[in-house]
Amino acid sequence: MSESHANFIDLNDYPVEWWNNLLALAHDIMQNPADYAQVCKGKIMATLFYEPSTRTQMSFQTAMLRLGGNIIGFDNPSSSSVSKGENLKDTTKIVSSYADVLVIRHPLAGSAKAAALSADCPVINAGDGGHLHPTQTLTDLLTLKELKGTLEGLTIGFCGDLKNGRTVHSLLKAMKCYPKNRFVLISTKELGIPAYLRDMLHAAGAQFAEMQSLEEAIGTLDVLYMTRIQRERFSSEMEYLRQKDVYVLDHAKMLRAKSDLVVLHPLPRVDEISTEVDEDPRAVYFQQAKFGVYIRMALIKTLLDANAAAPALLPGRTVPGAVCSNEKCITNSEHYLPKSFAGLGDILECDYCDERTLM
Repeated sequence: MSESHANFIDLNDYPVEWWNNLLALAHDIMQNPADYAQVCKGKIMATLFYEPSTRTQMSFQTAMLRLGGNIIGFDNPSSSSVSKGENLKDTTKIVSSYADVLVIRHPLAGSAKAAALSADCPVINAGDGGHLHPTQTLTDLLTLKELKGTLEGLTIGFCGDLKNGRTVHSLLKAMKCYPKNRFVLISTKELGIPAYLRDMLHAAGAQFAEMQSLEEAIGTLDVLYMTRIQRERFSSEMEYLRQKDVYVLDHAKMLRAKSDLVVLHPLPRVDEISTEVDEDPRAVYFQQAKFGVYIRMALIKTLLDANAAAPALLPGRTVPGAVCSNEKCITNSEHYLPKSFAGLGDILECDYCDERTLM
C-alpha cells in the first residue's frame, strides 16, 4: 500500500482552507500564465481513462502541457493490456513507475482510491463511476468564485440525474462546507440523491429541499446546475428512455429566472439544455469548461510540489465477512482489494464508495 505521497481522491479529504488556496493559485495562473509555463518541465503525467472523456481528459492534457510537462497514457482500455485481463493493481503499479502523477477515470465507484493503494506517484480521481468527480468540483468552485464573487450564501439548484451524477455528489459535499448555502434538489423520485448524501446534509445542518418541478424552483435560484440523464448508468434502455426528457432548460424557463442566475453544466449535454439558451449571458457552461484547465494546472503543481498532506486512504477497519452492497463498487470486481468500512454496529460505510451496508 502506497500512502507516502498526497493523492486527490475526494475533495473532502482536504480542509476548506486548502481548497481556497488552490482557487487562489488557479486565479494567479489565469492572470500570469507565463510565470507557470515551465514549472513541470521534465515531469510526466499518465492518464488512464477506462471511460470515454472529452473535456476532463483534454483539459488535464492541456494543463500539463501548459505547465511544461509531458503526457502518456490511454483513452481506450481495449488498446492496453487491460483487454488481456490485467487487473487495476498491476496496470497502476506499472504505469505509475513511468510517471510523476497519474490521472484515472474508471466506471466503478472507488476505483481511484483502489489505484492509489498501489501507485508509486500521486493519483488524481478524474471520475469513479457514479460516485465522485472532484476535479469537476474544483472547476465548479473556481467558476462560481470568479463569476459570482463568493462561495457563500447561495441558493443552488441541482437538476436531473442526482442519483448517478458524480458531479452533483462532489459539489454537494463541497458547497455544504461553505456557510449559509441552500440547496434545491430537482429530480424524479427515482433519480434523487443517494441516502448517504441526504444523511450527510442533515448531519451538516444544511438547508435543502427536494422538488420535482424545475419551473417552480428556477425563480428562487442563484445557481442552476443542470445534469444529463446518464444512459450508461441505467440497467435498461427502457428505464433510460422513460427518464431522459423529463427536464429540459429552455428560453421559457429562463424567463422565470433571476437576472444574475448562473447556469452550470459539467457537459456533455444531450438535450437537457436547449441550444437557444447558449446565447443567454447567464449560461456559462462553456466558460466553466475553460476554467477547468486552470484549476487542474493548480492541482497538478500543488501535488507535485508536495504542498499537501497525505490523507489516509483506508481510515476504516476490516470487518470479517462484510461485503459492500454496491454492486458497482470496485471491491466487488477487484477481489484482492482489502475491504474497509467506517461506522459502528450493524450499519457500515464502504471506505471506497461511501455506500451503506447492513451487516
